[in-house]
Amino acid sequence: MTVSRRQFLGAAGAALAAGAVAGLPFLPLGPQTSTGTLLRSDLPLPPRFTLPLTVPPEARLLTDGPTDVCDLRVRSAPASILPGVTTRITGYDGLFPGPTIRTRRGRPLRLRLHNDDDRPTVLHLHGGRTPPDSDGYPTDLVRPGTVRSYDFPLRQRAAGLWYHDHTMDFTGPQVYRGLAGHVLHTDDEEGDLGLPAGEQELPLLLCDRAFDADGQLKYPARSSDPAVPGVQEAFMGGVIGDVLLVNGVPSPVHEAAAVRYRLRLLNACNARRLQLELDPPPPGGAGLVRIGTDGGLLGHPLPTDRITLASGERADVIVDLGRYPVGTDVVLRNTFDRGPAGEVLLLRVVRAGRDESRVPDTLSRPEPLDPARAEAVRTFAFRLERTTGGSAARDSMAHSGHGMGDPGTGALVWTVNGLPFGAGDVATPRLGATEIWRFSTDLHHPVHLHLAHFQVLGADGRVDPDQGWKDTLDLLPGATAQVVVRFDGYRGRYVLHCHNLEHEDMAMMADFTVV
Repeated sequence: MTVSRRQFLGAAGAALAAGAVAGLPFLPLGPQTSTGTLLRSDLPLPPRFTLPLTVPPEARLLTDGPTDVCDLRVRSAPASILPGVTTRITGYDGLFPGPTIRTRRGRPLRLRLHNDDDRPTVLHLHGGRTPPDSDGYPTDLVRPGTVRSYDFPLRQRAAGLWYHDHTMDFTGPQVYRGLAGHVLHTDDEEGDLGLPAGEQELPLLLCDRAFDADGQLKYPARSSDPAVPGVQEAFMGGVIGDVLLVNGVPSPVHEAAAVRYRLRLLNACNARRLQLELDPPPPGGAGLVRIGTDGGLLGHPLPTDRITLASGERADVIVDLGRYPVGTDVVLRNTFDRGPAGEVLLLRVVRAGRDESRVPDTLSRPEPLDPARAEAVRTFAFRLERTTGGSAARDSMAHSGHGMGDPGTGALVWTVNGLPFGAGDVATPRLGATEIWRFSTDLHHPVHLHLAHFQVLGADGRVDPDQGWKDTLDLLPGATAQVVVRFDGYRGRYVLHCHNLEHEDMAMMADFTVV
């Protein structure tokens, strides 16, 4: 990844204008790309488009009355990621990514997590409307050798969700090792649409990684002791690998028919933003048709030339390969980058096909939230701050290893509203209430709310219908945004945080309690 001087100065200027700290130990990679530092591999990377795309197996669900039951085991296992070498990963059922879990509205899921690893873990259903004791609060640890049951009622719209590790201080390295997987949640409304299914539906987990000279996952941990949290100071802005993997495969190729495909896109990178486009675009129109976002189906299909995804965001996209002649190579590119991080997936149209799928003009009727009914307006600032002795909480975090630099002269600390995680509730919304939450940021911070889904407010103060329902908001350097959010579901303690996983691990997270 290359960054021009203009890009760097633009990002640094936006950060400073928003109140960030000068002398950053990492590189803000331009307002259109990512905040973080590139980590380079120590061995040659494979040629692009030589390895076949793999699709994760689907998890086996057992039936216990009205409840589906899924057993997953966290364990270390060998994986074949780069040709000719074996990479040790830690994954659910020893797979990277983990098995895809298919769920249905009206069928609660009990997930029994067996920790066969030598480190604690926590599981979070990202995008799930989940009671607090099963939400994956970062200190609700599943110790090595133990089992924990998570109960997911799943009384929510069809959507592409995902599950991943959420361990306090260690989410970044744990997800980097392989602890992530798809959850594809459906309902009757979606099932009646006739969207592409079976072999025409591809769950695609996108993540960047770097490898050492032996082909092992390379992560710049602060210490060789796995019990010590944090990354090296140069990477406190985020870890960005130099190769992009799709379902654990670098720049794969998929032999496809000339039919529609439904791509269930998930940005599972620690810090990297992605901008996805088709090359070449199809004749006579946009190459991608977005039909859904984090919180489920849009009201209507949205043709577009590109999809931008921050860490944690998802997109439900239709690609019609029937618009290309057989023999065409269609590349899904990440146009924010070049080389192994820019060449995402080759769709090779190798045969004609009978396509019985359709994409109706009306997909859903999502309920719009009314900002005029908001009971409260709250403001949240996501900032990198330097401790100066004026905040006992920040100073404590600096000395505990969550800050970077010399605590005696002022360490750099990621904060929400000037405070790191553990400083108490930043909000206490009422169950059933609608509120407006305003976010501001210095650098790039994708903001994720647990439990509550939201809709983005446009410049005119109304809901932006093209955004749909969301649980993760992509905030660019120096940006502000407003969302309208309704707190239905459950009372209890939840978190909001930056989904740049290195920022999250370094305490850019806050509690809120639904009362």
